[in-house]
Amino acid sequence: MKSMTGYGEGSQSIRGTKVTVQIRSLNHRHLDLQLRVPREYLSLEEEIRKALRSKISRGRVDIFVNRYGGKIHSRKLEMDEGLVGQYIAGVKQLKKKYRLAGDVGVSLLSNIPDLVHVHEPETDPARERTAVLKALNAALIKLERSREREGDQLKADMESQIRHLTQIAGSLEERAAEIPLRMQKGAAEAINGAGAEKDVLESANVTLKGDVNEEIVRLKTHVAVLAKVIREREPVGKKIDFMLQEVNRELNTISSKVPHLPVVQLVLQGKERVEKIREQTQNIE
Repeated sequence: MKSMTGYGEGSQSIRGTKVTVQIRSLNHRHLDLQLRVPREYLSLEEEIRKALRSKISRGRVDIFVNRYGGKIHSRKLEMDEGLVGQYIAGVKQLKKKYRLAGDVGVSLLSNIPDLVHVHEPETDPARERTAVLKALNAALIKLERSREREGDQLKADMESQIRHLTQIAGSLEERAAEIPLRMQKGAAEAINGAGAEKDVLESANVTLKGDVNEEIVRLKTHVAVLAKVIREREPVGKKIDFMLQEVNRELNTISSKVPHLPVVQLVLQGKERVEKIREQTQNIE
């Protein structure tokens, strides 16, 4: 069992360039991948998504890929000399036409956009692909460990709630064994005091309505399956949701068939445990 929340990071260096990958996962009903990668690695985005899908099936996942460094001496300062010449010629023409004072200097030219810029060398994504994937793998390993640690804590709490559900199902079974005798006694009294066939039929229906043995058997089975599901290694969040629906359905049926206070109290206790497990399930992958 894994939690949907966790964090992991990894880094890798290659030829003066450092690549870092940070992954943060949060609760979400479906898998929602949010990638932020440098433009140099846009061609690797689908490969990154594929690696994430192989490890994560549910949750919102934010991935931050950063690239640092590179060979500084490989950068080049470039000047648009043609544009510089046009600026100088234009300024001189204005100066002559309008009899302006002053000279065209470096300070003036340096404030003109697009005349000078630093050229960054083209990055070869294929050359750095291995570094990116290694950093990603390291981040995924740490993320999985983080999610497993929190998942173990959630599982321990769920196991406690399931033990309570098992005890409640056992108590309901004991109560169910007493119900037929009580209902038969009530039906016999109703039949003896009945003055019409209609009263006899209604008493028989009351007796039938009070039989919840089948529901209790199903309830115990569902709780046992639930205990097995939370021990599985694969994503179990949706399975747990389904089993909780089944447990809740049996509890509702039992309380509607046997509206006696001791039974209703046990059912309410069971529904409380179900709700606690459901809250925890919101964090489970």
